[in-house]
Amino acid sequence: MENSTLESHLRSENSVTYESPHPIYAMSVSPSAAHNHRIAVGSFIEDYSNRVDILSFDPETLSIKNSQPCLSFEHPYPPTKLMFHPSNNSALLRKSTELLASSGDYLRLWEVRENSIEPVSVLNNSKTSEFCAPLTSFDWNEIEPKRIGTCSIDTTCTIWDIEKGVVETQLIAHDKEVYDIAWGEARVFASVSADGSVRIFDLRDKEHSTIIYESQQPDAPLLRLAWNKQDLRYMATILMDSNKVVILDIRNPTTPVAELERHRASVNAIAWAPQSYRHICSAGDDAQALIWELPAIAGPNGIDPMSMYSAGSEINQLQWSLAQPDWIAIAFTNKLQLLKV
Repeated sequence: MENSTLESHLRSENSVTYESPHPIYAMSVSPSAAHNHRIAVGSFIEDYSNRVDILSFDPETLSIKNSQPCLSFEHPYPPTKLMFHPSNNSALLRKSTELLASSGDYLRLWEVRENSIEPVSVLNNSKTSEFCAPLTSFDWNEIEPKRIGTCSIDTTCTIWDIEKGVVETQLIAHDKEVYDIAWGEARVFASVSADGSVRIFDLRDKEHSTIIYESQQPDAPLLRLAWNKQDLRYMATILMDSNKVVILDIRNPTTPVAELERHRASVNAIAWAPQSYRHICSAGDDAQALIWELPAIAGPNGIDPMSMYSAGSEINQLQWSLAQPDWIAIAFTNKLQLLKV
């Protein structure tokens, strides 16, 4: 299928757009279909006062609405990440509510009710000051959801027990700023950093970490990390100012199993398909969202995307919906767009 045909096909029939009054960066699609297919979007305003809006997606009418102004709250600084509770079964929750986490100056938890949003807790990992280094990202542990891991520009990763509101452990994870973190197993997580390395940590052996990849360009920071939840042998990472998506097999450290190089500008976001271990989506400054199918026996180069979508501007964020795996959410400028795949 020609790209132009595919793009117009997606635009006319298989995409839904929501326009926010603000530029959008952080975004989370609820894993639960029971709550009006909620999507949280955070504003990106270079100011203290920012907002998070809870939107609802109706797959029948193909519409995204911010129908309840009460499902919106002020957020200090732009949230660097938003994430709904992965299983929706928490000791912190009542029925008919969802838990939402946000990162920025602190890790914050919010209870999203039917007609209101209430703050649950503000978690500060600095033992010596009421101020802490900004959090670049976090990940919620799907297997043990009482646990959230955060990462920071101060080179640390902090593991929180959110039910007790305490730090379980804090590790100096890298030599430079840590930009992303991802859980694999219940007590195993990985992180990427400005030092150009991917490292795996096991909470049962906190003294050691395993470096499974280092960027070949000297001092090329790694910005994002996505662990394949369908096949934990594989993870993907992206480099700063690079058009490459690097696919890693943790059984064979240091050498990528594939490098996806069809973007025409820097890649900003990656997401594995929630129900297929061989599919991954990437999006970037070329305003393209590309879906890739990794071959059963991957070679290092020469893989073409199986489909692509052109947005109106640079795409800075994407999420592949767990509740509805045939929809991918992307964010660019002040728009949230859902693409049917």
